[in-house]
Amino acid sequence: MIDVRHRSPRGLLPAAPASPALPAAGTLGAHTAGQLLRLCEVAGLNAADAAGYAQVLTTALGPVARRPLALPAPSRSFLSDDHTPVEFSLSFEPGRAPSLRVLLEPGNGAGSLARSGRAGLRAVRALARRWNFSTERLDELEDLFFPLSPQGPLALWCALELRPGGVPRVKVYLNPAACGAQRSAETVREALRRLGHPQAFDALPESDRVLFFALDLGDWDVPRVKVYTAHNEISASSAGHLSRMPGEPRSAEIEAFFRTASGLDEGQDTLLDRRPVQGCHAFTEAASGLPGGFTLYVPVRDYVRHDGEALERASALLRNYGADPAQLLDSVAAVTSRRPEDGTGLIAYLALAHQAGRPPRVTVYISSEAYRVRPPAVLAPQAGAAH
Repeated sequence: MIDVRHRSPRGLLPAAPASPALPAAGTLGAHTAGQLLRLCEVAGLNAADAAGYAQVLTTALGPVARRPLALPAPSRSFLSDDHTPVEFSLSFEPGRAPSLRVLLEPGNGAGSLARSGRAGLRAVRALARRWNFSTERLDELEDLFFPLSPQGPLALWCALELRPGGVPRVKVYLNPAACGAQRSAETVREALRRLGHPQAFDALPESDRVLFFALDLGDWDVPRVKVYTAHNEISASSAGHLSRMPGEPRSAEIEAFFRTASGLDEGQDTLLDRRPVQGCHAFTEAASGLPGGFTLYVPVRDYVRHDGEALERASALLRNYGADPAQLLDSVAAVTSRRPEDGTGLIAYLALAHQAGRPPRVTVYISSEAYRVRPPAVLAPQAGAAH
């Protein structure tokens, strides 16, 4: 069993930020900013960049950043199981420090989806002014994703991919069901058309529903438009055929990742029948109508007894792809002091990303657990695959 209790990130970063620019101790902002500061150290970012990113995080969260953690979560955020409106992830490639990302819901606690959406748009536009990037592509979609009476589980999420120099890459995640779940496909098809990808929707695999629509804003070499799909009761062999990316990845590679992430034995083709597996196709060019990237997400937290098992699987995957699991263990220690076997959900997803021109990346999604730790699970046997 992996033990992270005695690990600590390099240096002497405090448990919570002690800066007049950040919320007081015992608040949601102090908790998540402290985690972010320590994760930045693991990812090799300097103290000045880390402090700037922590301040951006708490500013973008808005009033809920100053809310005491002794109070319940301000709203039932779809972003995490305990409704913390912040999630961290680290993307690993061989021979490089992990790339750190923070995902947040800037309109959390606004009182309604409509108000949450407006607050989210204001936060993204404030970031655009701060870092001098355009929101034109987002503005073109406002009527599709921000109706007067939106529906669905979210309005807007914002992800910051943190880089040296204090200027991150920015992504926004939108809700395809904003105008009604029955119109999700229509909404996404129209959004793709407006952004110059009229054939992209027809390239997507069959799915149970479209979960998210995302786009890159700001300083990206090749900005992407991304569509996330949910796949209920899927097996390793079926997951291996989800990608519509030409040439790669091979189905055998996706199947092997699926089995390791979900704890299946070699050759076992069990259906994952709890939380659905997700696929994401990224589109960068319109000529072919085909995606230039594919990512498979396995919700490992629903297929383990506790986070010790999730860490074992994540470490195995990192070794398979030539990355050092020690950096993951340091990251877990940066976020929590609890033992992995004392809960489940700290490691939320394990993902394998392929993008044209880049080596494959393993990404580990880490929950903040500001409000609650899910207890260890007693798992019933998984259903067998259909033949």
